[in-house]
Amino acid sequence: MKDYFFQDNVGKPMDRVDGRFKVTGAAKYSAEYALPNMAHAVLVGSTIAKGRIKSIDTKRAENSPGVLAVLHFQNAPKVPGYVQAAHPSEPKPVGQPHRVFFNDEVDFNDQPIAVVIADTLERAMYAAKLVKAQYTEEKHATDFNKNTSKAFLPTAAQRNPKHPLGDYTRGKEDAYKTEALKVEGEYVIPTEVHHPMELQAIIAHWEADNKLTVYDKTQAVIGTQNAFAKDWGIPVENVKVIATFVGGAFGNGLHTWPHETAAIMAAKKVNRPVKLMLTREQMFTMVGYRPHAWQKVGMSATKDGKITAITHEAIGQTSSYEEFTESTLQQTRMMYTSPNVTTRYRILPLDISTPIWMRGPGEATGAFALESAMDEMAHVIGMDPLEFRLKNHTDKDPEKNLPWSTKYLTEAMQMGAERIGWSKRQLKPGSLKNGEWLVGYGMGVGTFGANRGRAKVKAVLYNNGTLVLQSATTDIGPGTGTAMVQIAAQNLGIAPEKIVFELGSSLYPPSPSQGGSATVASVGSAVHAACMALKQKLMGMAAGNKDTAFKGATLETLMFKDGYVSLKSAPSSRLSYADILKQQNLPEIEVTEESKPDDARTRYSMYSFSVHFAEVQVHPMTGQIRVTKLVSCADAGTVINPKTAGNQMIGGAVGGIGMALTEGAVMDHRFGRYVTKDFADYHLPVHADAPNIEALFVNKPDMINNPNGTKGIGEIATIGVAPAIANAIFNASGKRIRELPITPDKLI
Repeated sequence: MKDYFFQDNVGKPMDRVDGRFKVTGAAKYSAEYALPNMAHAVLVGSTIAKGRIKSIDTKRAENSPGVLAVLHFQNAPKVPGYVQAAHPSEPKPVGQPHRVFFNDEVDFNDQPIAVVIADTLERAMYAAKLVKAQYTEEKHATDFNKNTSKAFLPTAAQRNPKHPLGDYTRGKEDAYKTEALKVEGEYVIPTEVHHPMELQAIIAHWEADNKLTVYDKTQAVIGTQNAFAKDWGIPVENVKVIATFVGGAFGNGLHTWPHETAAIMAAKKVNRPVKLMLTREQMFTMVGYRPHAWQKVGMSATKDGKITAITHEAIGQTSSYEEFTESTLQQTRMMYTSPNVTTRYRILPLDISTPIWMRGPGEATGAFALESAMDEMAHVIGMDPLEFRLKNHTDKDPEKNLPWSTKYLTEAMQMGAERIGWSKRQLKPGSLKNGEWLVGYGMGVGTFGANRGRAKVKAVLYNNGTLVLQSATTDIGPGTGTAMVQIAAQNLGIAPEKIVFELGSSLYPPSPSQGGSATVASVGSAVHAACMALKQKLMGMAAGNKDTAFKGATLETLMFKDGYVSLKSAPSSRLSYADILKQQNLPEIEVTEESKPDDARTRYSMYSFSVHFAEVQVHPMTGQIRVTKLVSCADAGTVINPKTAGNQMIGGAVGGIGMALTEGAVMDHRFGRYVTKDFADYHLPVHADAPNIEALFVNKPDMINNPNGTKGIGEIATIGVAPAIANAIFNASGKRIRELPITPDKLI
């Protein structure tokens, strides 16, 4: 299908267009800009989890060499947006994002209570240690297990019973309970923390009283611009956000956080640019995380493997001051043909900072429980887990009662099963050995909405034959610029090396945040639209030239390839784009085009799908686990660049290995403080934990979704990996572990 749909640029492996900048150090990240007279800021965090600041002593810090100011709730510049009330015609906001230095309240341990600004980083760090606070401490609640009775239905679902977060029933409620063949299990995922190599950082610069520039690590250039404009009561166009390079982000850049506002306050106070970078320890508390979650799944099936009922319940934690929710139960409602489905989602407020979406978000959390339960049900009825899933495959969305735009999950399953060697898998756990090691195979399915948003792209074609594209989108690692260059090369018929894609600035046309696997579908569609508009202009110029054979030509009669316009009927009759512009005495032609979803989304259900197969070895004496092989298969529409897309799948799979085997933040509930504070205590997967991962693609376009036929990859690369590994561990050892991470102590 790849060769049928795209024959030239799209679908071919291509090196990243920004690769040389990154490996040579030429790429500038948010903390690497050097502004004249720049100061440095360091945050001071609270030492209690709940209460009030009784007093704060900053005298020693203020008198320390090089210190310019120490800000806290008593003297920080006021943020106008903090005191704005909800519009009377709108529902009351569900909670309130943390307002740094707003009052004396403490909502979580390590909450910023002060910021020290000095002329050097070292002096700011030293002085920050001199700030002392006294508190009126209140009893805090941070222990999830001891407080589950306080979980409640999210306010949005209370207001609207039809809200996606509301209780859902298809068929008979809790129908599995009365069935003969059933499984029931509880599943736990601990708090997982975003830990990209690049720490969160910002440089804030007030160029005038109402003109702000920030160099920020963000996934949402336009979202950040709008947020700061609203906070400070200044025109949106007076806020400039620069995020040209982002050194990895897994969701923690989808929000504006307290440290960003603290830096902006600091810059306003000292009237000079201020840089603030978080420490690794502060990454645990100040920029979100995957929330701790408890789930329970009950499932029933017939002896021949048809699911009759599923009930899936979940509780996810949130902060005491803000309701954070995610789509933990979405996959359960639409993945399998069960006539009876019940889902219930609750959130539990605790005295902790607010979570945020982490790669694969709630879908990855929910898939661990659902796909583990699928494996358990298959085992009970004595059926191969792959056969069990194929038997319950859905030909249309059972939740929305709509046809899929495309769905090639069956093909993905067959591809992955063949590559992993699924035929070697035995129904009886512990049947396969490699010396002393037990060998097992497992699988897990994932899905995520094939999202597409509104985006604009500016395109300038110069009379030297080069093309420059601009969009405010960011690139957090997937190779956005590379994909956009390939889409433009394909649609306009220009060599990739003659195309530049500029991104990461609010000065460029707006685009959505990079999150939710929607960038290529959104911005790529705008690139497509811009290329079509340029073609239209080139055609008009060529057809209007009386001295050529192109008089009266239309787009249908022309071919655009290799930088030339030619007649399909006479390919030798051609004009270069450069010559067309020169004939018109034009240095360049420019278009700005917007692309947005159409009403097809009301007529079709649009999802990306993945399936992951794992081969593991378990040592029965020590409980050591090795993932020896992992195959990840995606049904994600047209694959623009199999090289960067493959990297996405591999990276997501490594994240899934961490989710399954190593990651979990640990808190000392006596103080409500994390004891995991660095890479020594919080165990991210390393090279030794990951095998040679294979990424496979069905690579069939979804032309209903967008004109390039793409669907998202980033999220489904992680969703389903953890249960695949957990299921493989069961197949190897016969031990079903329902609480992540699966560490050796749980197997011996």
